Amino acid sequence: MLRRLARLCFGFLIVAAVVSFLPHPAQAAEPIKALIVDGQNNHAVWPTTTKMMKKYLEETKLFTVDVATAAPEGTDPNFKPNFSKYAVVISNFGHGAAAWPKETQNAFETFVTGGGGFVVVHAADNAFPEWSAYNEMIGLGGWGGRTEKDGPYVYVNDKGDVVRDETPGNGGNHGAQWEFPVIVRDAEHPITKGMPTEWLHAKDELYDKLRGPAKNMQILATAESTVTGRNEPMIFTIGYGKGRVFHTPMGHAEYSVECVGFITTLLRGTEWAATGKVTIPIPTDFPTAEKTSSRPFQK
Repeated sequence: MLRRLARLCFGFLIVAAVVSFLPHPAQAAEPIKALIVDGQNNHAVWPTTTKMMKKYLEETKLFTVDVATAAPEGTDPNFKPNFSKYAVVISNFGHGAAAWPKETQNAFETFVTGGGGFVVVHAADNAFPEWSAYNEMIGLGGWGGRTEKDGPYVYVNDKGDVVRDETPGNGGNHGAQWEFPVIVRDAEHPITKGMPTEWLHAKDELYDKLRGPAKNMQILATAESTVTGRNEPMIFTIGYGKGRVFHTPMGHAEYSVECVGFITTLLRGTEWAATGKVTIPIPTDFPTAEKTSSRPFQK
């Protein structure tokens, strides 16, 4: 009897040892914590576009998303998000937004400098023209009195070279909205890798004549403006301290944000800003050079 018990115990020990060396399923990765900031924007659609971006991000199961909304007018002394809780911040502010409290500005600068991600969408590059650090973070901006004092115009010429144009003049302009082709300039960057070389964006404003410090800036994709005839930056990144900034001037209206090209760019750009990597795939319904592709937003 004792020998039988000993054999059983020995058998259990062998099984336990084998099991302990078997590969275990990987633990589910912690979701990326994202924060959308909004509240003041010359685009009346901003509450809806915030909801759209939040939904798109959360649908990936990769992100959890909070929203911090400032008071509708003037500097809001209570607008003090705890940026340190998040891996990435997405701005849906716009032209005419009042300055953040100095404490909030300092906290945000510390966040990005220390390695936090930042995503700049459409009119967020109109905001805060007097905030020097913000202008460096976004690379290029428009309106709000931006001129040659804020930096050069930046675009890509027909040879594919980046041009820094110091010509005096106001920053920020656009023509009539239209469906325009986006040309990928860097097919190896994690954000644009796998995208078609050319794809047709849904109806949108095509910002031109953006200007700014453009330090540590990398242009990933452009679109040719019918106003300037230049290849204007549509997808680009900026390094600020240890932080990664993703900037797209696209996203004027609901129908612009419904574009699968915009959605995919937003998702991949946000993941890259947060982690430096991209795991979100290019979807099968991505636009082609000949045809736009949109996903109607269910409110």
